[in-house]
Amino acid sequence: MKTLEKLAFSWYNFVMKELQKNEINNAEMVTISRAEYEALKAHNTELNKQIELLLQQIRLGQKKRFGSSSEKTQEAVMEQLSLLFNEAEAYIKIESPEKTKVAAHTRQKRSGSLEEILPDNVPVEVVEHRLSEEERLCAACDTVMQEIGKEVRRSLVIVPPQVKIREDRYFSYACLTCKAEALETPVLKTRKDKPVISGSFASPEAIAHIMTQKFVMCSPLYRQEQELNRSGVMLSRQTMSSWILRVAEDWLKPVYEEMHRRLLQHSVLFADETTLQVLKEPGKKAQAKSYMWMYRTGGDTEHPLILYEYKPDRKAENPKKFLEGFSGYLHADGYQAYYTLPENITVVGCWAHARRKFDEAVNSLPKSEQKGSSAVIGQEYCNKLFSIEDKLKCLTPEERYTQRLELEKPVLDAFLTWAQTRNAAPKSALGKALYYLQQQWPHLIEYLKDGRLELSNNRAERSIKPFVMSRKNFLFANTPNGAQGSAIIYSLIETAKENDLDPYRYLVYVLNTAPNIDQTHPDWVIPLLPANAPEHCRVPYAKSKCDE
Repeated sequence: MKTLEKLAFSWYNFVMKELQKNEINNAEMVTISRAEYEALKAHNTELNKQIELLLQQIRLGQKKRFGSSSEKTQEAVMEQLSLLFNEAEAYIKIESPEKTKVAAHTRQKRSGSLEEILPDNVPVEVVEHRLSEEERLCAACDTVMQEIGKEVRRSLVIVPPQVKIREDRYFSYACLTCKAEALETPVLKTRKDKPVISGSFASPEAIAHIMTQKFVMCSPLYRQEQELNRSGVMLSRQTMSSWILRVAEDWLKPVYEEMHRRLLQHSVLFADETTLQVLKEPGKKAQAKSYMWMYRTGGDTEHPLILYEYKPDRKAENPKKFLEGFSGYLHADGYQAYYTLPENITVVGCWAHARRKFDEAVNSLPKSEQKGSSAVIGQEYCNKLFSIEDKLKCLTPEERYTQRLELEKPVLDAFLTWAQTRNAAPKSALGKALYYLQQQWPHLIEYLKDGRLELSNNRAERSIKPFVMSRKNFLFANTPNGAQGSAIIYSLIETAKENDLDPYRYLVYVLNTAPNIDQTHPDWVIPLLPANAPEHCRVPYAKSKCDE
């Protein structure tokens, strides 16, 4: 930011010096040729343009650093644009969807009682406080007082994670009669459950807790090590890391592969990618960028799937290989790699990215120039689309398809007509917004083809955000194996969350069940999928898809 400010002021000083050199005053007249005058005029104009571009970058940078991240239009601008979509002579009239009357209701204020904040199956520990007979002696007649009532005070008790040793004892049995009378003594042994890691003292509960803390609560292993050490448990981060990678490879990877196979059977997917630093990447410096790719199903499926994949680069062959066998619609953010996919994959553009470009164009302008600007008008077109879409989110795909053609297509047609009449410097924020809009237009309107498609790629961005949040804490991965192991774990955890499962209970279920399943059966992994998790893994509330 300081560098941009210095550069802008340097240009300003340079321009002022140029103007001073060519200033004509009454004391001394300087005569120059027409060619020199035109050259100086063009030079000054170019310098002014560069200064304005730098000032735009400064204002936009200050907004990103200090301002709100919301892309909602300001109230003052909304008033100025209130009649934008009613100008029949320039734009198509847009009708609002029919309003449906609903029964009035009163929202009760939450009292904060335990019944409201806790599920029904929480155990209750009753502690009774009574007086001894001596304390109950009546001061007047020395008779023992009898119980006539009680006062109950309920409180929430939270106990930190408890560490204990579980000792499993498997008994053997023999027939003493046969031992005394027969040649052979029959022996019967209790069936032993296989451990999650052979020869290790690790338990499914311990590994699930470490995974949940790292991949859900964003607590790196070194912090967990410190917390355990303060409790007297001298468990090193190296041991925890080896546990995680071992179970990810042995038990979670087969589940991941089955999820991948099922993901490709859907016809509507979302994709996104973000950076990751891997220290020991072969052939690369430790500071080089690697990438975590994310693919997920849409809102049209009953059991969502979210899969991460680690790759050392951002090449187009990565999504092409991962999506091999997929045919249908893919929501993406405009990255060119997605447009090299086979013809049986239709890339759907993201209106959130288009709106963000116009939002940046608005914030690059001084506040005094924002009102009535082309940037604000373009932003409001995008806002209109999102406003209509919000009212259609709970309709069936068929109904949504019809309503989009009726309500949103006129807005799109008017938007494109308006955008084609605008002129802006290519390097300015508005110029970039208009270029993105017109370049991406064929992909931005693809969502009109199917009611299952969505206006933006926000569903993918929400799913990749947990990884981004965790990355701020652990900063980097040590090896490619560790990065891919993390991708597998993130896939199971985020899919579990999307299916209303508690990640810890689900992981405990998988790590307890997987070692004891007959893995020679071709479908042995099916019961371990999040969609087939038992009821005790579920969270005690139901999520409405209309609330997404």
